[in-house]
Amino acid sequence: MSNLSNPNQDAKVEELRRQEAEDLARLLAESKYHLPYADLSTISINTDALKIIKEADARAAGMAGFKLVGKKVFVLVSAPSNPLVPQIIQGIKDKGFVPDLYMGSITSLERAWDRYKEVSYAVETKAGLIGISDEELQIFMDKTKGIDEIKKLIAETTESEKSQGVSAVLEIIIAGALGLKASDIHIEPEEAGDTRLRFRLDGVLHDISFFNKETYKLILSRLKLISGLKLNIKKGAQDGRFSIVTQKKEIEVRTSALPGPYGESIVMRLLDPDSIAIPLESMGMEPRLLEIVSEVIQKPNGMVLITGPTGSGKSTTLYAFLKKVNNPGTKIITIEDPIEYHLAGITQTQVNEDSGYTFMEGLRAALRQDPDIIMVGEIRDTETAKIAINSSLTGHLVFSTLHTNSAAGAIPRMIDLGVNPKVIASALNTMIAQRLVRKLCGACKQEAVPGEKQQKVIASVMASLRSKNIQATDIDVNKIWVAGQGCAECSGLGYKGRIGVFEAILMDAAVEALIDKNPSEREILKAAIPQQLLNMKEDGILKVLKGVTSMDELERVVEVITTEDY
Repeated sequence: MSNLSNPNQDAKVEELRRQEAEDLARLLAESKYHLPYADLSTISINTDALKIIKEADARAAGMAGFKLVGKKVFVLVSAPSNPLVPQIIQGIKDKGFVPDLYMGSITSLERAWDRYKEVSYAVETKAGLIGISDEELQIFMDKTKGIDEIKKLIAETTESEKSQGVSAVLEIIIAGALGLKASDIHIEPEEAGDTRLRFRLDGVLHDISFFNKETYKLILSRLKLISGLKLNIKKGAQDGRFSIVTQKKEIEVRTSALPGPYGESIVMRLLDPDSIAIPLESMGMEPRLLEIVSEVIQKPNGMVLITGPTGSGKSTTLYAFLKKVNNPGTKIITIEDPIEYHLAGITQTQVNEDSGYTFMEGLRAALRQDPDIIMVGEIRDTETAKIAINSSLTGHLVFSTLHTNSAAGAIPRMIDLGVNPKVIASALNTMIAQRLVRKLCGACKQEAVPGEKQQKVIASVMASLRSKNIQATDIDVNKIWVAGQGCAECSGLGYKGRIGVFEAILMDAAVEALIDKNPSEREILKAAIPQQLLNMKEDGILKVLKGVTSMDELERVVEVITTEDY
């Protein structure tokens, strides 16, 4: 006689036991506790209802939420006489929900409890919104003090995606990025089949983790859903957005999906309002330039242009201008894409090209609101450029940005856009170009001796400063600072935070005389020499000598060593 069990027979026995448990639960519900009966093996369990009761409390009390309709939450209990049940019910009421009790078997509850692995610390998740609990985010931050710990936690979470749930994986990635103050999250499928996760920290990308193709597909679908992207479009580029909402602030995330040979590459840009709320005095402008800019932005009309590539901090500078000039007697209107930082007392509008509300349409509408100051997030086309210029000639002060490499490049760019050169000369007050460099960590930076080429550059810059009557005191030209090995203060990176490197050109008679001739950048720079303002190279070298940043970091964003220095 064989001792081997029969799988079919075992299944039948198990089903009989389950049925007996259900029959007993039904009988007790009706005859003893007078509660409606529910069998969760036939009911879809709603995780939003489930997470109203913490898992530990639910297991201890023998209960679980399984359905949510508005504020009404359906709760299953296996033993209504459990003394913890009334406490849990009161807790549900305190949260503003109306509990509706049902009775069921312990088997039903185990099915519900098993779904807790899909419940992360998202307070609410739907298209366009992820709500993250401040309490849980703080717990995460307390656990992870540096980049290595965050790398480890994200790697562990992505590896155990099946038990954690894709929502938990995505939220831990976003929480890690917020914890490190990353500006962007890059998710990039590669040839080998793995997907690379990188964070941009202070303008530089860092590898964080790798995860498998299955996890990538789940994250991609989830991101498309909450960003409002179409799931079935895989061969075309798409742009979307969603918000991360906590009790303290709302962080907008701009999502970009780009098709590639191994799958769609995803970039999430995190627009944290705290990172952009920087006063003008803390941005790193040289004292003379800061004084000039502070006077220019107080003028009643004209245009101030900020130039630089994407990610150079132009929006942060514009917000600093607005905070400086904002007062109860001034009407300020902004046209932005998107609104990155909300300012009290200012009318802010957001571009929505899908509905036809472009920068051009926004600017036209803003002019009908009788503003004193207008901020146009970016001049992208001829019509916007012409309307912005004309606005600055008719009693408005206009702040805006252009994508050019230098301050001098703003004039040729405006001419290329078809703006009348005579109008440009009358409208433009100041052109400012900027870049962002990482600041050396004050706790671990180290002294170094500049190399031969670097010494030539430093000598050239110091001579230029003397010719511009700029006093560079307390500077040792034979010493520069470099990044250290990294420490706890900088999460092992050697750098912490960023600061601006600036140059500016004022619209004076010499520059104005050139505009009708369609001048090159070099000609404008030559005409602006008597203004005695620093260029970006000089401003950057000064910051290197003062130990604010390193030569390597400056060379990453500004052309420091030219052919003249060889």
